[in-house]
Amino acid sequence: MDDTRTAAREPVDADTGLTEGHAARPALEPVTLAVISAGGVLGALARFQAGVWWPTGPGRFPWTTFGINVVGCALIGVLLVLASDVFTTRRLLRPFLGTGVLGGFTTFSAYVVDSQRLTGNGHADIALAYLAGTVAAAMAAVTAATRLTRLAVGVRS
Repeated sequence: MDDTRTAAREPVDADTGLTEGHAARPALEPVTLAVISAGGVLGALARFQAGVWWPTGPGRFPWTTFGINVVGCALIGVLLVLASDVFTTRRLLRPFLGTGVLGGFTTFSAYVVDSQRLTGNGHADIALAYLAGTVAAAMAAVTAATRLTRLAVGVRS
């Protein structure tokens, strides 16, 4: 082994296995991983079913993916208020619903692929409207849902 490379390495903490430059992150418990996985399956199945019920034709605005992402962002806003301010003792609520269900339901990767397909098929105008519209609508949805949920449960921001 090259001594110059060894000397340049940061020392590793024996307890965490991390170098000094890395912040320690707690390991996820198996039960947390299980609820995230279960939620992810449910969210992905719901997203798939929405695509079956409301398919998007070639060269058309992808309304289903748009709606999924906007509704998902609104639900994330509701969840964050409820998990942070109402159901504070439910430690698995946020991993199950937020990371799992809503993480599996929302699909910003499909949003990018849809935009690439539209552009590649000569529909750059629709792709641009979709790109900008999704971001604007998703941000508006999470903001509105957060504010409305705070009002509904009597929490001040």
